[in-house]
Amino acid sequence: MNDATAVFIRQLGLADRDAYFQLRLRGLKAHPDSFGQSYEEALAKGPEQHDARLQGLRAAEGEFLLGAFASTGTSADTPADIPADSPLLGIVGLSRNQHDKERHKAAVVGMYVAPEAAGRGIGRALLSELLARAARIDGLRQIQLMVGSHNEGARRLYESVGFSKYGCEVDALNVGGVFHDADLMVRFM
Repeated sequence: MNDATAVFIRQLGLADRDAYFQLRLRGLKAHPDSFGQSYEEALAKGPEQHDARLQGLRAAEGEFLLGAFASTGTSADTPADIPADSPLLGIVGLSRNQHDKERHKAAVVGMYVAPEAAGRGIGRALLSELLARAARIDGLRQIQLMVGSHNEGARRLYESVGFSKYGCEVDALNVGGVFHDADLMVRFM
């Protein structure tokens, strides 16, 4: 990807399942301390575990996955700007709480940008689109996320789009016997 390449963000569908799953596996393998699911768990469950979100039946309620693709034009406003063989460069999801008393909350899940696309604003573009879509969801008041306490770059990105830290979960993840803390962050709509 060069500097002149624009990025197109769109909701992922079932046709994107394999590309999504492969990019997710890359993230899980490269950064096991950044995701609740392990690489091995993901492989065991297979790509079908994401079908409900990929079908998009509850996107308007706050259950969706977004993907970032390189576009060939100077503007990335339409799917026509995306070459058919354009790789998926980044992913993020929104997962709304399903309990009646907590439906005003949703969580950012599975945020990952491929290393070859890092530093190009893709993470910010994904989060901006996620937040714009979340703002249109009836009754949604806050978006939460967890980020590894050691991951300063990710925390700065989240802060730059309006998230703030409200706590820390000590020993949030156990990766091969090593415990990792996670910062809890929130953005009110």
